[in-house]
Parts: sequence; structure tokens; C-alpha cells
Amino acid sequence: MKYEIDSRKVKKGQIFVAIKGHTVDGHDYITDAINNGAIKIIAEKEVNCSVPVEVVPSTEEYLKHALAKEYADKVNQLKIIGITGTNGKTTIAYLTYQLLNLLNEKTAYIGTLGFKYQDIDIETDNTTPNILTIYNILLELVEKKCQTVVMEISSHALSYERIFGLHLDVAAFTNLTEDHLDYHKTMENYLNAKLKIIDYLLPDGNLIVNGDDEASQKFIDKFHKGLTLGFNNAFDYYIKDTEITPAETKIKFVYNNKEHEVTTNLTSKFNVYNYMTVLAITHSMGYNIEEIITKTKSLKAPKGRCETHKVNNGYAVIDYAHTPDAVEKVVKAYNELKTNRVITIVGCGGDRDPIKRPIMGKIATELSDYVILTSDNPRTEDPKKIMDDILKGVTTNNYEVELDRKTAIKKGIEMLKPEDILLILGKGHEDYQIIGRTKIHLDDAEEVENWIKEHEKI
Repeated sequence: MKYEIDSRKVKKGQIFVAIKGHTVDGHDYITDAINNGAIKIIAEKEVNCSVPVEVVPSTEEYLKHALAKEYADKVNQLKIIGITGTNGKTTIAYLTYQLLNLLNEKTAYIGTLGFKYQDIDIETDNTTPNILTIYNILLELVEKKCQTVVMEISSHALSYERIFGLHLDVAAFTNLTEDHLDYHKTMENYLNAKLKIIDYLLPDGNLIVNGDDEASQKFIDKFHKGLTLGFNNAFDYYIKDTEITPAETKIKFVYNNKEHEVTTNLTSKFNVYNYMTVLAITHSMGYNIEEIITKTKSLKAPKGRCETHKVNNGYAVIDYAHTPDAVEKVVKAYNELKTNRVITIVGCGGDRDPIKRPIMGKIATELSDYVILTSDNPRTEDPKKIMDDILKGVTTNNYEVELDRKTAIKKGIEMLKPEDILLILGKGHEDYQIIGRTKIHLDDAEEVENWIKEHEKI
């Protein structure tokens, strides 16, 4: 790669592009970049240094266009599948990645869980990494003879054009519910950011939408066509019936007047939508439905997405749900499955959308039998202040506050009675908690497993 934006990673002969970020300004590290071998600097102001400097109005714009001009043709040899929407992106992208590999299509995954391809498993900074990281990954995949890439594409990524120059063969829209309003300000802005995915979809590409979400029509209107799925017999993939247990889900669906039945090891209604989106994506790529169904039994849910552990005569379920809609869907889903109580552990992150805090407090306490309100990632906010915001929405008395998340998980497990379900929400796959500006190791699943090791020795 000709370009670099991190002075620490500059190699001899590269061009250093000084990006002015939210917290770090690349212009402050130009000397370091030169010391590491940069032969040219792209900057937004005059710089006195020992190598040529090109001054441009926006280094971000320069980098986007330079990458697209020099590398887009090469990376677009890959088939690229993009998934957007508030909830479900990770599960859909990860399952699609698994399924295509099971169908012998060499496929990579880029998203919340990192970058995965064959023996590569690397963490990434964001759901959709910065544009330079994306191009570097895609160029590596071309060299490694990969055929297809499944990417989660966030609203932030679309707003910042992190996929500038890429062509999508398939785009999927999951749903639109309240999230990221600290950045987008309004739901209309949030929707418009998501709709930008259509700008990257090839004219002969496929658009897959959850027809039961009212925003889906906006995507179809913009692209002028689309494949629909949901619980409506007018949709292309009509979900006719479901049978959901804590261990598996049976789905009957109709496509082209033919009824099919499939069993997945995923659970809850929202995972019915997730699975059907995976099936529709793969089917739209030319794979036979029966072949897809045969491979389905081998699919595994991603870590921290309805991840279920049998513990203390009940179940502990770890899930990433961290928005009002996601929390509502998870708690409702397990209310439908319960034979005893649903106990929920939940909190809200600091330095993020405070509007959703009272809403999440209200949803959790009204829908659960009991709730332990705790910390998520407090970041630089006072956890007590976050909790005060959450409690503004609470009108019931079926809760307690335990700000220490480890203690909250332990308490939740120990109050389980036979067949109770404990929902541990908000962190999912994350194995850390951000307190101040420091990442401290904390893995919800690990806490459950540690309790099992200590208390359920055989």
C-alpha cells in the first residue's frame, strides 16, 4: 500500500496522509512519519520538513479519492455483500460468512467481530473500519484468492464514506430503530445515512430487505427493486410459521409458491428475521434453497448473540442488545419462551446517546420479572449519573442497582430458580469495560463460566 495514516505504521517509501481526527491530529506526527521512512506528506497546511509536502483542502477527501483511483478496480474483483440496519448486522454477516464457506465459496468477514478469513482472525477498531484499513484488507484478500467478502456497514461508515469506491453485489437492510441519535440527531438523518448503501449497489445487484420494517420501502424506492422477507404472504420470502424453543427454531417459509422447512440452532423471533435474511442473500447469489437448508444445521451464532449457558438450574443468555429496540426484542422473545421468570441485567454506556437511558430502564423493568441495573461502559461519565438517567424511566419496584458489573452477574446467577432465564445484556462479545479512558478486562460469558467452575464442580 502506497499510503499510511498512522505515523507508527509508516514504512520506507510510503506517503503519509495527515488526517485531523476527533481526538488526534496527524499533522502532529509528521516528523515521526518521516523518521519512519515517509517520502511525501499530504497535509492541510504548509509544513516545514525534509520531504515534499502537498497541501490539500481535506486530507480525508484526498485519501478517499486516491485509494479509489488506484485500488478500486482491483478490490472490486471481489464479490462484496454489505449489511446495514440498527440490529442484526453482526449475526447476519457472520452467518452469511459461515454459510458461503460451507457452500465452498472462499468468503471473508469484516465487522464487529473483526476480520476473519481462513486462519486470519484479527480485531478491528469499529464495526466498519476506516477506509485505509478496508482497502488494505480487501487487497490482502485479492492476493489470497478470496472470492467474496461479507461486511457490516454502519450508518457512521456510510456518513463518512468509509466504503468509497467499492461496488456491492448484494446489500441487505435489517431494520431501523432508535440508536446513534447523539450523532445523527434525528431518525430522518439516521435513515438517510443508511439509504446511502444503495449508492454503492451495482445496478444488477440484489437488494434484500426486511419487509416488516416500514423503512424497507424507502430502500426499494431508491433502488427501484428489491427482494422482501417477513410475515406477509405478499413478500418474496414469506415466513409462514415458526416454532421457537430455548434450544432451536423451526421455520416454515414459502418462496415462489413452494413451502420449505428449516431448523436452526438460533432462538427468538428476531433471529428468524436474521436467518431468513442470510438465506435470501445466499439464494440471491444463485445457491439452491434445499442446499442452503442442508448446510444450516452447521451454522453457529456469533459470540455474545443469544449465547446460552446452562447455569444454577436455569439459563444465562449473553446478548449484545444495547438499544431500546434490541432490549425490548430480546426480553419479549424470552418472555415467550420462559416457563418461570426472566431476570435482566442491563445498563447504558457513558458518553453516548443519553436519550435512550430512561427508555431502556422503562422497557427492562416493565417487561422483565426482575432487573439488576448495572454499568455498561461508563467511559468518562460518572456511573451514578448514568444510573440516575436510567431510573428516570422506571416506574416499577422490581429492580435493584448494582453498579459493579461483575457483582451484578454473580447476583443474577445466584438468584436463579429452576428454569429461570437470566438475560445479561449490552456487552455481548466484548471482553472489556471502558472506565474513564482505560479498557479493563471483563467478559460476561467468562464471568458465567467462572461461576459454573466454582460452584458446579462434578
